[in-house]
Amino acid sequence: MPNIQLARNLKYLRLAYGLTQDDLGAFLNISRQAYSNYENLKRSPDLDSLIRLASLYHLSLDDLVSRELSSFMESDHSVQIQEDKNFFRLGVDRATENRIYLTKEETEFISKFRTLAPEDRQIALGFIDSRSKKV
Repeated sequence: MPNIQLARNLKYLRLAYGLTQDDLGAFLNISRQAYSNYENLKRSPDLDSLIRLASLYHLSLDDLVSRELSSFMESDHSVQIQEDKNFFRLGVDRATENRIYLTKEETEFISKFRTLAPEDRQIALGFIDSRSKKV
């Protein structure tokens, strides 16, 4: 049974974030048409897709699926849509063959890291290790 509120929320959020159906199809690794079917009540996203969409929009699954977000987000000033678009790029971990999703910033970081000399890579990794232990 199609979830009308979910379909409305998906369209509302996509437009509020300035995304296209192509953007979200790429994010979910599906076609634009497949994503369009979610907004047009022809298909429902699987659980993995719902989790990824909720994470993208910084929402709980419950809010994404059942809350009327257009009025909720406009009336609740503590919830604000981020200005920046966090597009994720699909990558594959060569060791495990698991999919990983990287932000543009992470992709740029990896590209720059790969250009470093081996000794500079060690320095960068040492810095990251020292900073990440403080979290």
